[in-house]
Amino acid sequence: MSRIDRVNPGKIYSDAVEYHGFVFLRGVTAKDTSKDIKGQTRDVLDQIDALLEERGTDKTRLLSAQIWLSDITLRDAMNEVWTAWVPPGMAPARACVESKLANPAMLVEIMVVACK
Repeated sequence: MSRIDRVNPGKIYSDAVEYHGFVFLRGVTAKDTSKDIKGQTRDVLDQIDALLEERGTDKTRLLSAQIWLSDITLRDAMNEVWTAWVPPGMAPARACVESKLANPAMLVEIMVVACK
């Protein structure tokens, strides 16, 4: 039976789950919710970089991304930071939707899947 590696498993979620060379990250939100959408997006992407590095991969190996915004009108500003972060020609399959997030101060949540 293939091994499933759960990183920091809790009652509700694990920070990451790795299976057969695929790395599934939890939904990541900003640590500092006082920042604007660009600041929160940078915060989230920095955390994603760190989580991927811990699992031996990086953003050049992204397969998919799901992005939730508290207000879809923030999409253009979030995309400015996103497109500067994604390596040219390596954009993953992606969805971006408006959603009520767990904390009203949260403006963005991003979840990605990468491979090794």
